[in-house]
Amino acid sequence: MANKVLMAYVVADGLFVVMGIFMLAFSIVVQNFQNEIPTEGRQAARNLLYQRFPLQAGIGNAVLVFITFLLTIPGLITPARVWLKLGSYMATICAMFSLILGLYLWILTLKTKEDFAPLFFAQKPAVQELMQTAFNCCGYFNSTSPAFVTDAVCSSPAAAAMMRGCATPITSFANIFVDDIFTAVFGMVGIDVVLIMATACLLKERKERERFRHIDEKTGPEVGRF
Repeated sequence: MANKVLMAYVVADGLFVVMGIFMLAFSIVVQNFQNEIPTEGRQAARNLLYQRFPLQAGIGNAVLVFITFLLTIPGLITPARVWLKLGSYMATICAMFSLILGLYLWILTLKTKEDFAPLFFAQKPAVQELMQTAFNCCGYFNSTSPAFVTDAVCSSPAAAAMMRGCATPITSFANIFVDDIFTAVFGMVGIDVVLIMATACLLKERKERERFRHIDEKTGPEVGRF
């Protein structure tokens, strides 16, 4: 029973640190190419979305995960329960941090259309043209707001007036994309909870073992007298 509890804890701890590695890698990689010059409309929209992500907070959360993992190592190799308790407290903080990040991303999806507008307006005509072509649209809210960029899709004012604005297709694309991200973040919260539960089970198991050891120490000499 003890080995199963310990193995469950080791697996949960392993998943926990892998989660931290994934979070750190994602945040650093996205930071490196979020400002790159796009060559395709969906790439342009995705990079603009990345600019709204709390990437620095993600890196900070990953650092907390690594610190927590380091604190759990003494808890594995020593019988002292204080390290396990400290690791559990830190895992709880990581879970709350990840939950806040997930909620932040979820809230972004509730107002994507309005929040993306100034980003779209601020782009150079070449970037707006990429998004118009990729999403088959003209302008943002409509062909005059902002004024459309002449391209194969929006070849004339008359043709552009017949096309939808880019707000709706970009919003749909953004929501699906961000949904996947915050779902992954909420999954990380689940891993945090699993580690916290595994820690509680291991603490209980070690406490019982310690109690039985004390009982054996007290009853051992008395049993030897008979």
